[in-house]
Amino acid sequence: MELEVHVIHYLIVSTIMMFCGIYGFFTRKNLLALLISVELMLNAANINFSVCNRYLFPDALEGHFFSLFGIAIAAAETAVAIAIIINVYRNVKQVLTDDITDLKG
Repeated sequence: MELEVHVIHYLIVSTIMMFCGIYGFFTRKNLLALLISVELMLNAANINFSVCNRYLFPDALEGHFFSLFGIAIAAAETAVAIAIIINVYRNVKQVLTDDITDLKG
């Protein structure tokens, strides 16, 4: 018996990932948790690129190239964000969003 996975199943997973990322971004105070939430949202977008490419244009690879480009952007964003978080931790000794306002002035 062969199980077939339809486009709606991928889109449901992507939607759940996107809403988990949005919820985490607005509810967390830790900078690392915010970074993980942003990564969840970027990965949900990458899933959408691949799924739309697979089901709308199965012979083309544009969606997959967009996904690879999104992964590269996410890696660069993560490197910069972790460098900023390390700098904040060196100055404030915590990585909570409330403490970043202490860096002003």
